[in-house]
Amino acid sequence: MKKVTLFIAMSLDGYIADYQGKVDWLEGQGDDTENIDSYSEFVKEVDTVVMGWNTYNQIVTELSPDVWIYNELTTYVITHRECISSERINFIDTDPIELLKKLRVENGKGIWICGGANVIHQLVNKDMIDCYYITVIPTILGTGIRLFEDSNKEIKLKLLKTQCYDGMIDLIYVRR
Repeated sequence: MKKVTLFIAMSLDGYIADYQGKVDWLEGQGDDTENIDSYSEFVKEVDTVVMGWNTYNQIVTELSPDVWIYNELTTYVITHRECISSERINFIDTDPIELLKKLRVENGKGIWICGGANVIHQLVNKDMIDCYYITVIPTILGTGIRLFEDSNKEIKLKLLKTQCYDGMIDLIYVRR
């Protein structure tokens, strides 16, 4: 079965976006002398990315409006909006749990859960995430969109690795 990984950044106080849904605070403290690129290493392990509409919209309107940055991956955007899919981007109106059940049994590399608090919350509540790769950004937002909301059950994790660079900390956990 394909491994499902949540690869995401959050503020020190647990938010993935500010109160307006913005992520312009996603940066280190500005003194990175090690040049660590954890994203490039991670993305080699996946061939599929799953995200909600808000994450997709933020990418194409703010973060990378001129180029689809996940062109090497098959993308699934979960949305109720009527959008036309392309060869690499699939707009689907389906339950994220059902989508992952289908994708996990296909051949290939892993599945990246890229974002969308609603998508993440549903997958966490059904314990569908195998690996949590969370980068903690040295910022306290105070309010915004939380990475983890109230869950209906406890999920025990095992710490695999930590990595610190530019004031940020990568935390990599797997289910126990």
